[in-house]
Amino acid sequence: MTFSTMALIFSIFTVISVLLNYIFLKWTHTLGTKDLAPDESVRWSASYKPAIGGISFYIIFLISYAVYLFFHNPDLKTSEEAIHLGILITVTIGFFVGLADDTFNTVPWLKLSAQIICGVLLLLFDIRIEFFESYIPDALLTIFWTVAVMNAINMPDNMDGITTIVSIFILIMAAVASEPFFSGNLFYSFICGGVVAALTGFLFFNWNPSKIFMGDTGSQMLGALLSAVGIIFFWNNGYIDIEHSWYSKLVIVGTAFVIPIAASMPVTINRLRRGVSPFVGGKDHTTHHLSYAGLSDRQVAFVMIAISLLLLFLIGMLTSVSKDQRDIFFIVQSVYGILVILGLYSTTQWRRTREKFEQLHSPSHS
Repeated sequence: MTFSTMALIFSIFTVISVLLNYIFLKWTHTLGTKDLAPDESVRWSASYKPAIGGISFYIIFLISYAVYLFFHNPDLKTSEEAIHLGILITVTIGFFVGLADDTFNTVPWLKLSAQIICGVLLLLFDIRIEFFESYIPDALLTIFWTVAVMNAINMPDNMDGITTIVSIFILIMAAVASEPFFSGNLFYSFICGGVVAALTGFLFFNWNPSKIFMGDTGSQMLGALLSAVGIIFFWNNGYIDIEHSWYSKLVIVGTAFVIPIAASMPVTINRLRRGVSPFVGGKDHTTHHLSYAGLSDRQVAFVMIAISLLLLFLIGMLTSVSKDQRDIFFIVQSVYGILVILGLYSTTQWRRTREKFEQLHSPSHS
């Protein structure tokens, strides 16, 4: 398939995404809002907006799968087809568990159970992290990874456009860093490309000031997809380096997912220190603290874009440098990733941001 054909299909999917989200926005202003009014103690937005963006993601995901079947590559092995089916089923479960949470506001343990099931399903379809070279530790790491990614992708979805932007860049990094996109396996081109198109169309309505949110329906579906993408394209990536060490694997994964890590780690650490559950909503996320520090919501989004662009550059360079130079880039990536994580974490410890957070949660404010 030629590049022009792929570009045309991507453009069509983007237009479909714009139209679907526009139709949903006109159709309802209450469906998917969870509550008749926002809970100001945990919701960043001052007004409720329909959390229905994930529905358009899933529709385009299914359309992408159907188009892939139309252009089906008969040379694929049975094991590869099983992996494709596993991704389809896992993403579907992620979508419906998110839809249930948006509709019924389910308890955290139910969502956690579904996330564990998603991890087990990936294992059943032979999508497993190869790190310890032993099945049981690798299986446990795969399940932990799936749960962690599905929660980490959900956490930045507290401010307009953040999760959308982060997900787009991770999928683009997967395309840049991985051979399956260029080896004739159309599944990843259509599925990942289709979801990027869906996210791009959704961003028209999710950019600050947003009109709609993706909700757990979107974030859980994306988390399920990105956990599988992370295993295939980053953990088990043989395109960048055939002879991976434990260090190179961690660096590549950490580079691709540094923003979800930096968004979820400070929240988890700070809440555990305060004796608060990390699985509930709140205004103590990293992006919130950037806002407390004086940035507007739109400026926070631009900060995430800037960070992601450099991450994309570093991943792209790994595919073009020699093996001797690659070790240097691994070190550069490590330093940059650590600086991003520490930098974003430090914003949650600044006196100004802590005082603002405490003010918002003081009895007089409520």
